[in-house]
Amino acid sequence: MLLVKRHAPRNAHHFLVGPFKVAISTSERHLIQTVQAFEQCYPPGNPRDFTDFHLEYKRPLSTRRYLAPQINFFFDGQQPFKPLPAREAYPFFEWSLNWCIATNAHQYLMLHAAVLAAPSGGLIMPAAPGSGKSTLAAALGFSGWDLFSDEFALIDRQDGLLHPLIRPLSLKNASIELITRSFSDACIESCVSNTNKGTVAHLHPPRAGTEAPGPIAPKWLVFPKYQPGSKLTLTPLTPDEALIRCINESFNFNALGATGFEALTRLITHCESYTLVYSKLDDALNLFSTKFYSP
Repeated sequence: MLLVKRHAPRNAHHFLVGPFKVAISTSERHLIQTVQAFEQCYPPGNPRDFTDFHLEYKRPLSTRRYLAPQINFFFDGQQPFKPLPAREAYPFFEWSLNWCIATNAHQYLMLHAAVLAAPSGGLIMPAAPGSGKSTLAAALGFSGWDLFSDEFALIDRQDGLLHPLIRPLSLKNASIELITRSFSDACIESCVSNTNKGTVAHLHPPRAGTEAPGPIAPKWLVFPKYQPGSKLTLTPLTPDEALIRCINESFNFNALGATGFEALTRLITHCESYTLVYSKLDDALNLFSTKFYSP
């Protein structure tokens, strides 16, 4: 199933997000200003173009909006999620855009993964939430790798190439201080505390990553896991093991049927696959530099 494109209202704000065209309708000025601040991720779009996703963010029309302001998200006139506090408008945008892509962009096989590129090929890091994926992706991005995505591996179902979807990196809790302390050029644009995920910050991606060419052929599948106090361990996976892990981290494998299986088996066939357990970020960076990255 492909995206159903549509026109957005004239007063909407239009942006390009990787291969997608997005329109936002809202009276929340701070939300639009924050999106515009990430201009390398969300360049302006053409209002005359058809839209892949039209997102609406509105405050409820009730007395509650004066006591504890909230914001609702609407997609195609439907409200798929409960409202969140209005101060979480920007994280809500990021989370709801993730949902729109994951549930609609079936022209790709999609994995929940960070994607980075070295001169010799593409690195896919599929991982469940809490695995340290975004922290490791940010650190690699500030250490010479080109960042393609922090959240999605968009895999072309026809040729198997990885398409870039460069967006702000989402960091949580302790990883925020770790990245900003470790890399002097790390810049936070949005930081919101006391969300249902704790403190959430959005990081400008490294400039080199936003200029990276694409698409690129995948070469490695690495399944990372941050485990405090553990030794650095890189373990090869068999194709069957890698296949099962990728299915578990896929947004739409089941929806794609046979074409999804074919795309995923092609990916496994062309990639070296590993699990990675780490506790020290510097150790993981050194491993990636010596094992995978080559000029």
